[in-house]
This record gives sequence, structure tokens and C-alpha cells, in this order.
Amino acid sequence: MAAQMTAPTLRPANTPLPAPAAVQQLHHYAYRAKDAEETRHFYEDILGLPLYHIIQSDYVPSTGEYCPYTHFFFRLQDGSFIAFFDLGNDEAALPSPNTPLWVNHISFRVDTVNDLEAMKARLEADGVEVLGVTDHHIFKSIYFFDPNGVRLELTAQLADEFQMLEESKTAHARLAEWTARKQQWRKDKAAGQAAEALKPQQNDRPEFGGKPAA
Repeated sequence: MAAQMTAPTLRPANTPLPAPAAVQQLHHYAYRAKDAEETRHFYEDILGLPLYHIIQSDYVPSTGEYCPYTHFFFRLQDGSFIAFFDLGNDEAALPSPNTPLWVNHISFRVDTVNDLEAMKARLEADGVEVLGVTDHHIFKSIYFFDPNGVRLELTAQLADEFQMLEESKTAHARLAEWTARKQQWRKDKAAGQAAEALKPQQNDRPEFGGKPAA
């Protein structure tokens, strides 16, 4: 059963686009879960996120394909959710073969570094391996994996809104410089002159030189 695709509506020439909608917050991020109860125990009993909503069906509403699932949501303090799909076959999502395990992750904010330490103690008491507390200058973090192989981060913000505003003033220029250097790297690679991945133009974390990335 395939979903019916709707043809895009053509806009008259020279008709201005509407302004972007105000994106208020993350509503939910969804992953595949190997087992719903195992996942519930981790997120509700250890991390303290209440199980809030469940959707169950045999067919996927967005695509129309047959794939029985239980879709369940855990609520954060700001009203957003992290959600999972248990597809009923005890299989977890496979890691991306070309991406290091530390790259794809989701970070949740807590209020203080003391909260990080408390959560680290709770996780380790349940047998979860935790990295950190790691100092990122503007925040501190701990890292760990959930039962489905999803890498999670808990973060305590150190920089205030003024400091973050100052950081934002140089973000576009720094990204533009990276983009220009990457364009040159692509040309060099096409000509057989670039054998390694492009390095950034500056190192914001020199104290971690020679150590695994976090």
C-alpha cells in the first residue's frame, strides 16, 4: 500500500514567499528501540523522563506502508519529547558505517554541574558507562549510550545569554571561511592533491590535542 504523492502547488511568478513560521521548540526526536520496556526503564526510571504518550498501528500514516509499531514518547521539562519506535522484532538500529559513534547524538540540558554529577552516579549505579564530566568552556557534559545504542549527552550550560550572543556574532564569518576552504579542498581532491580530510582553520580545544574527540 503506497502513499499517494500530492503534486506541489505552483506559485505565480514574482509572488513573494510567506515569512518563515516561528519555530518555537523541538517537538520530538524519534529513534528505533530494540525493546519498549527496556527503553522505558532507562528513560523513566533512571533519567526521570515520564512516559507520556503511546501510538500503536499496523500502517505508517505518512507513507501508507505496512509496518506494525508501538510509538512511545518521554516528556522533557519544556514540553518537548524524545520518542521511540518498537517494531516488535527485538532489533536495534544499526550504526552508520561511515560515521564515528560519537558524532550522532542528542544532548539534554540540566541546570547545574551538580546535576551532572548526580546523573552520572545514577547511571553508573545501573551499570551504564559514563564519560566525563567534560569541560567545553561554555558548558560541561557527560556522555553515555542508551539501551538502543543512541549516544546521549547531558549538558550544564556555563555561559550566560550575553556570552552566547557574543559568540553568535562571529558564527557566520567562521562558517563562511570553512566553506571557502572546503571548496578549495574539493578542487584539490579532484586534482589528486588532497589525501586527508580538511582540518578546521583554528583549534578551539587545544587542551585535547592527541585525545579522542568527545
